[in-house]
Amino acid sequence: MTHAHFTEEPAASLVLSGSGARPAAVSLIGSRAQTHGSITGRGKTWKAIVPLRAARWGGPELPLPSGEYRLEITTSSDEVHFDGPTAQIENAVVGEVRASLKNDRVTIAPPLDPAYASPEGQAALERRYAAGGGELENAVFFESFYGRNASCNPLAIDAELARVAPGVARYWSVVDLSVRVPDGAIAVVEGSPEWWHARATSRLLVVNDWLRRRFARRKGQHVLQTWHGTPLKRLALHRPGFDVRRALAVVRESRRWDVLLAQSPAAGRILRKAYAFLRRPMWIEGYPRNDVLTVGDGRDVRALLAIEPHERVLLYAPTWRDDREEIVDFVDAEKLAIATDAVVLVRGHSRTLHPGSDARGARVVDVTGFPDTAQLLLAADALITDYSSVMFDFSVTGKPMYFLVPDLEHYRGELRGFYFDLVEHAPGPLVQTQEQLVRAIATSKPSDYARQYTAWRARFNGRDDGHAAERVVARILDQGFVTR
Repeated sequence: MTHAHFTEEPAASLVLSGSGARPAAVSLIGSRAQTHGSITGRGKTWKAIVPLRAARWGGPELPLPSGEYRLEITTSSDEVHFDGPTAQIENAVVGEVRASLKNDRVTIAPPLDPAYASPEGQAALERRYAAGGGELENAVFFESFYGRNASCNPLAIDAELARVAPGVARYWSVVDLSVRVPDGAIAVVEGSPEWWHARATSRLLVVNDWLRRRFARRKGQHVLQTWHGTPLKRLALHRPGFDVRRALAVVRESRRWDVLLAQSPAAGRILRKAYAFLRRPMWIEGYPRNDVLTVGDGRDVRALLAIEPHERVLLYAPTWRDDREEIVDFVDAEKLAIATDAVVLVRGHSRTLHPGSDARGARVVDVTGFPDTAQLLLAADALITDYSSVMFDFSVTGKPMYFLVPDLEHYRGELRGFYFDLVEHAPGPLVQTQEQLVRAIATSKPSDYARQYTAWRARFNGRDDGHAAERVVARILDQGFVTR
């Protein structure tokens, strides 16, 4: 018989004990992370301690991402098994996670106090937030992709702000404590009292997507909306099919922003109209997240991913689809790696991070959970995408791009629509199948698309010169949004 309980000492962990021959391995297996236990005991009983922490991508050990994990006990003996229904289960709230065990499933949740985790608890915190009170702090509240990671333009702005104004406090909104935040920054878990307080009292909010939940602006508080990509696909007010409620939501949201950042004049014109952002400042300064693409070389990232310097690296990074939750299945990554003699990195969109699971295979590395896309662009020798705005970032590098678009007519004609003709302007070949993709990678030459690539970079990358973060932070300080 096996018994299980959670303990806080020495750290958040799942502790199992049993009788008979000890297991060969005890693991928690999740869609994006896994952890393995240490097992002791050689006599009639054994004990396994499975940490609820893991290190990824060369970073420190952090609590496991929220989600469901399968408890897996590996043994060569019938004497050992996990009998979930009779196990002793003790749900515990620890400082890092909330964890519960049922049968052979462990559920990890953000470390919110139960008093605040309920709808009633959140409603009480929201009312307190909306009521205001307290002085504004010389601080910035950062949020990227709804707290799923610390990345994109907010991350680059954070780094530059820390360099030139180290006295400014920096809070990062995170879905849970598995999200690594920059050194010197303070992680605040969404929905916690600390999160509501930081959101209410920071003088500046820097976000790259909508401000969710209720937002009540305090006097003296400002919002910098950096957005997260130059759009090819239609968005906001321009999406197919007019919906009054959606239109009202778009206008209500854009009125929360004081400044909107754009990568280029072309992107600025689209964003201004799509969000009815007509009379407030737009900063066209290039994308801070792309600064590293002009100075980095990707060697450190390749080392983290265990990729040899001489190996060819293909990055597959499609966008998400409105009609499905997980990453599109247009590529067999392992077969692509074999056919191209390359390492294939698979990067799902942030919206497919939690619903999906890691792609696996020989010479395949799923990097959907990797915190910073720009570092992956540096490490890649070529990009394979479809309609993702990553195309406007990768072009800063000048490296080859391939567009795998088997659903082009459906996506362009029904699902989203485009702002310009990708077929005419793409700085690389458009293909419909994986076989065509392999052939294009093998036979196409940079000179085949040199004219389109040059025109593309002139149109979309004119301000991506490696100094966008400097310019944006200088403007933040000049406007007095925060002070040194």
